[in-house]
Amino acid sequence: MNTARVNAYAKLNLTLDILGKREGYHELESAVVTVDLADRIVARKRRGGLCSASMHGEGCEILDPEKNQALIAAEKFVKRFGTEGADLTVWKNIPVGAGLGGSSADAAGVLNALASLYGVDDRAALKELADECGSDTGFLLEGGAAVIGGRGEKVHPIPSFPTIYALILCPRAGVSTAECYRKYDELGRAEPRRTPLFTEAISLGASYAGRFLGNALSSAAREIEPAVGEALSEAKSFSPLGASVTGSGSAVFALFETPELVSWAKSRYTGNCRAYAVKSVFPRR
Repeated sequence: MNTARVNAYAKLNLTLDILGKREGYHELESAVVTVDLADRIVARKRRGGLCSASMHGEGCEILDPEKNQALIAAEKFVKRFGTEGADLTVWKNIPVGAGLGGSSADAAGVLNALASLYGVDDRAALKELADECGSDTGFLLEGGAAVIGGRGEKVHPIPSFPTIYALILCPRAGVSTAECYRKYDELGRAEPRRTPLFTEAISLGASYAGRFLGNALSSAAREIEPAVGEALSEAKSFSPLGASVTGSGSAVFALFETPELVSWAKSRYTGNCRAYAVKSVFPRR
């Protein structure tokens, strides 16, 4: 096989709790799930151990190679496993700077594509590489539903997670993750811990868990970018099971009980955000 093709799925933070800080980093606890909004990654074998990345869509064509997580992941893979290199093509559909995990998804997708291309089945070693690439990458390597902790390296799958349906509203402006955490510290607002409540409720179904959605970074994201608050109000106007910000924003999402209700909400949305109807996806089940 000379070519591998994979989907790199976006994620939603159904909850995001900040438990404190350790060694300058925020300790997180978050219930996350992958959804069927995805970038498409094509990896082709290349002799000599060198890697290249061609990026398309969502304004990523001018991305600095030194900050390109897809390329960084490929170079880490080659160094770790001593394989030949790869030419990567990434077709982006996940909005940038939206809290949907796009760059981490690309890194995870590249690791999975190269593992397939070169016959690497050491998932533990791949997880170590993924954790080096970013806080969500270890989770996105496998996808599905999990509670992640620490800086994102601790991944505990949630068993028997039901299919969920959501409307994502993505403002045109993004939010810097680093700036959002700085603003969170500046605001100093204590937020209730939601993750344990959510994980207990989701075992009974999405209709029970919707009330426990929540994100400790929500206030900070809205302070930085007012469009986040506007999008959240718009999402709530459809009377969903619950609505929240994902990651550090700027995207928000509303949870619905059926795909028909998501389609109904999307068809009636008339705001300025890009709207996506999505459902949860479990790629490695």
